[in-house]
Amino acid sequence: MQSKAIKQQRPLAFPSKIGWQDYVVYIFFAIVLVFFSAVIGDSGFLTLTNMFNIVRATAMIAIMAIAMTFVISSGELDLSVGSTTALSALVSALVMKAGYSMFAGVAAGLISGLVVGSINGFFVTVIGIPSFLVTLGMMQFIRGFDMWITLTDPVPVTNETFNNIFGSGNLGTIPSLLVWAVLVTAVGHVTLKYTPFGRQVLSTGGNRMAAEYSGINTKKVKFITFLLSGLAASTAGMLYTGMMQTARFNFGTGAELLAIAAVILGGTSMFGGKGTIIGTLVGALLIGMINNGLIIMGLDVSQQMMVAGAIIILAVSFGKKPTI
Repeated sequence: MQSKAIKQQRPLAFPSKIGWQDYVVYIFFAIVLVFFSAVIGDSGFLTLTNMFNIVRATAMIAIMAIAMTFVISSGELDLSVGSTTALSALVSALVMKAGYSMFAGVAAGLISGLVVGSINGFFVTVIGIPSFLVTLGMMQFIRGFDMWITLTDPVPVTNETFNNIFGSGNLGTIPSLLVWAVLVTAVGHVTLKYTPFGRQVLSTGGNRMAAEYSGINTKKVKFITFLLSGLAASTAGMLYTGMMQTARFNFGTGAELLAIAAVILGGTSMFGGKGTIIGTLVGALLIGMINNGLIIMGLDVSQQMMVAGAIIILAVSFGKKPTI
């Protein structure tokens, strides 16, 4: 009887705090979507054609950002993805222009990204140079190499199969770029959240020493994340090439900053240990939607940059602050 009375007097347990900061990117996505729909009107913004335009403009950034999520979650950074994008685009185009098959061009492009990723990983994990400095130097070196190998001339791609698969084609009514973005997102989400490697990445970024004591080869984990980043950048480069049906040395200029912004907006900790692929995708789409809406509203480039930057700062400010 006494235990029953005690049980009845026990207060109900409610969550002490709802972590709404984890959903800031989704909240801002909804706010920006409603704002542009109201200001521009459904006929100019919320059309299927315009939604596909946003996806086409965002897909490559999203793919690079998904791989960047692994790098940042492991506690590192990769600033070379933009120039690597152009490198793989040019290498693929030059190989096909020389008369080799589409498969040879794709393989050459992917290998170029893996080479860059392995160089970054080597200097970071073996030599011990901070990833910011290594990838900053690689960014400059590769961009100069991109300009040198073609003397800044564009390289046209006439292989229709390549162009249709990588950017220009559609799967029914769905743009191939959307298919690529969904595929990479699905693979990245499953890998980070449900595989041992994903847990090792988060453990490495969260507490490297504790991860090593638990038997994780943190250097190997970080090396693989740089390989993934190079592979994603090379894939994005071929998607740019297929969409434009030509390769240019300036592909991916500034893409590294947009990719990092998408990752941080999505909720990944810039100090490592926490990452979300779905959030990264939404962050990339948010950036693409802002740029698209501002263009439709008729703002010039300088105004677009100012407004987009202010919105990104505002969104990050409302997000969960990292603890040091």
